[in-house]
Amino acid sequence: MNEENELLLIKGPRRGWEMPGGQVEEGESLKDAAIRETKEESGIDVEILKFCGIFQNVERSICNTLFLAKPIGGKPTTSPESLEVGYFPIDKALEMVTVSNFRQRIEYCLDERMHPFYVAF
Repeated sequence: MNEENELLLIKGPRRGWEMPGGQVEEGESLKDAAIRETKEESGIDVEILKFCGIFQNVERSICNTLFLAKPIGGKPTTSPESLEVGYFPIDKALEMVTVSNFRQRIEYCLDERMHPFYVAF
């Protein structure tokens, strides 16, 4: 989230608008993976401010670890994983994210009363 309280979103080729993210590489911390994936997918350098929680897809054995971060450099840049990149006001961002599970992740991250959260689905 930037100083204007706008959310950074990327538009992927398959899932539409979502938060940047991806897989952890061998020998990499969750925090470092979040920083790297954000840079790779959006061109933005971030500083992690807070651990928010975890969403676990039990059937597919996938854990999504969610952090709140602020931009500290870079500029919005597209990549093969992100056809569009931008900052959007919270209400607009929530409308743009059409996958309900992705939208729920954002809502939980924005509600500090929920932290830390664990959601299994």
